[in-house]
Amino acid sequence: QVQLVESGGGLVQPGGSLSVSCAASGSIFSINVMAWYRQAPGKQREFVASITSDGYITYADSVKGRFTISRDHAGYAVYLRINSLQPEDTAVFYCNAEVVLTTRAIVSVWGQGTQVIVSS
Repeated sequence: QVQLVESGGGLVQPGGSLSVSCAASGSIFSINVMAWYRQAPGKQREFVASITSDGYITYADSVKGRFTISRDHAGYAVYLRINSLQPEDTAVFYCNAEVVLTTRAIVSVWGQGTQVIVSS
């Protein structure tokens, strides 16, 4: 069993910055990839950014230059720094991880999401 717990969401004024975090726990052997997705009201969930265990980073074109993904040295936590927030960034941000379990099975795990609201 693996759990991802996000934190750090909240209400931010336009132009502000925010960081969200995600921590993994459970029967983990290793984590191959950790990623962030977001789902705006009335829209489908979309990819935001990902980082592999080797540190390879991918961003969605729509967030390049404003979002920064990073991962802790142990590899069980991932962070997303969001700068110059705009109202259209309002969304629930979800963490996702491709986890190798202690059984060596590989599973995709989602967190429960953390709400980011950008409003004056």
